[in-house]
Amino acid sequence: SFSVCTAMTSKRRNNGRSKKGRGHTCAVRCSNCARCVPKDKAVKRFLVRNIVEQAAQRDVREASVYQDYQLPKLYMKQQYCVSCAIHAHVVRVRNTQIRKNRDP
Repeated sequence: SFSVCTAMTSKRRNNGRSKKGRGHTCAVRCSNCARCVPKDKAVKRFLVRNIVEQAAQRDVREASVYQDYQLPKLYMKQQYCVSCAIHAHVVRVRNTQIRKNRDP
């Protein structure tokens, strides 16, 4: 019986995480399905939206007492599990050559 000990092939350079030396990271909940995901593995996006949608903005501005009132924005940090991020097209599946590209 001849056995060769070779390392298993790795699909990604970081194994899908950004842990690098920490033994454990705390879990966060996915914004879409509430699945527990390690914080360093979760796909994080910062969402900035107007509180009032575009259609009603003019009505609110005309009804306002102040002339130069800046409507507040809604700031949300979205954290997705990998499957929800792919399903919602937040990230896309990339082939092996393009996967090496680390540009944002």
